[in-house]
Formats: sequence, C-alpha cells, structure tokens
Amino acid sequence: MNLTSPQLEIQAFYDKRTNYDNNLTVRRALRLVELAPQLQPGQRVLDLATGTAIIAIAVSPQVGDEGDVIGVDFSAVMLDQARQKIANAGLNNIQLIEADAEKIDFPDCYFDGIFCSSAIVLFPDIPALLTKGYRWLKPDGFMAFSAYAETSHFTPLIAKVCANNGILLPNLHEPVGSSEKCYHQFQQAGFPEIDIKTEQFGRFLSLDEAKQFWKGTWLHPNGHPLSELTPEQTQNLTAEFQRQIETLATEDGVGLDITMFFAIAHK
Repeated sequence: MNLTSPQLEIQAFYDKRTNYDNNLTVRRALRLVELAPQLQPGQRVLDLATGTAIIAIAVSPQVGDEGDVIGVDFSAVMLDQARQKIANAGLNNIQLIEADAEKIDFPDCYFDGIFCSSAIVLFPDIPALLTKGYRWLKPDGFMAFSAYAETSHFTPLIAKVCANNGILLPNLHEPVGSSEKCYHQFQQAGFPEIDIKTEQFGRFLSLDEAKQFWKGTWLHPNGHPLSELTPEQTQNLTAEFQRQIETLATEDGVGLDITMFFAIAHK
C-alpha cells in the first residue's frame, strides 16, 4: 500500500488501539446493522474500514455459509484482532483484506449490502468512495454508513482552543456532520432512496475524564496543522483545553455530545 502521510497517521493511530472494542464502538456498529435492511442467506456484503470486524461478524449469520462477507482495512493490528474474534466465533464466511479501501476495486453489481461504521470521514474523497459503492451494488442493494455530528466529541471546543492560538483546525466530521450533509453525499453519488436517522450516544464525564479527553492530537485524511507542532505547543493547547473544560463542569459532570447519523441508501 502506498499511503499518504495523513493516512499513515491514521493507520498508526488505529494500530495502537489494541483494546478497540468497548461499549460505544460496539453499540454504534450494531445499531447500524439494526437499522439497515435485513440481509438474506446467500447474499454478499462488504464492510469498509472493518477494524475488528464488529459489523462483519454481526452480519455473518444473516448471509449464512452460502453467503460471503468481505472486510477491508489498512490496519494490520486491527485485522489481527478481527481474525482472532472470527476464529473464536467459528465463522467461515468472512474474508479479510488488508488494503486501502479507496484503491481496492470490485466488479460492478457485486454486493447486496455495503457498510462503513463511523469511519467514512477518514477517507480522503468521500464522494468518490460513495460513487464506487453505488457501482459495486446490485440493483436494490443498499449502502449504510454512520457518522458523528460536527458538534460531537468536544470538536467545537477543540477548534476554539486552536483558533485562540492562531491555528485553523479542519473539523474532521464536517463532510457528513449533519443529516442534510449525509443526505447530500448519497444523493450526489446517485442513490435515489435515502434515509437518515439521528441518535444520541452522549454521556456525562467526570471532570478528570473530560480534562483528559483531548491531548493535542487530531486526525484528518487530508492533513492538519497539529501534526507540525512542537511538544511545548501541544502542551500549551491541552492546558488551555483543560481550563476551558473546567468552565463547563456541572453537578452531573461535563456533558459529552455524541450525536450520530445513520445513513442508509438504496440503489
């Protein structure tokens, strides 16, 4: 794989996540499966940015032994976790491919369903990916992705802290950060039937948890200015973030917004 510098940064971030599966990552992935059309025995499914194969494993029983599930990811560490989980579950209809999902290709009209759970913003060219997804789908097939709102995960506060220090930080969630933007992305790719659901996965954090939430790092598929900062600059940013968090504390703690959009489109 020939990955760009931003992609290598994303790959390194996920290679470090050896305990990826948790309450949020599992709940959001399974919710996407619940909202998508029920798959049938013998059908073929693609899971883009499969990670630890949460979705691939969930849909495997739906398509049965006569069906196929293909999971694609460029993190070897995540795929190792996925293989162990698949082996433990005794599943034989899942194929994992280590590759850049934007560069891989499949035949036209090949899949009955395509999933991408919470990772679509990590692709450098979302319109191109959705257009390829449309081409890969059989007639009446569906594509389903989930995405965070632009306001999720303290993103506005992080952007404010950066702006106070003369840094214009691109919002990772912006391309699909509203129900309207999710709809527009699918519409531009040619999908005629689109449904968007909005759900809240937020919770209250303790003040200490909230202050440790952001440590000056960021991900963006097309690069970002924080990757060029010195350790001292990063420390200054995180210190200001913690000061700002303190002003948000209530008796219940600090509210963490995790608004998610579940976008499902039919060919």
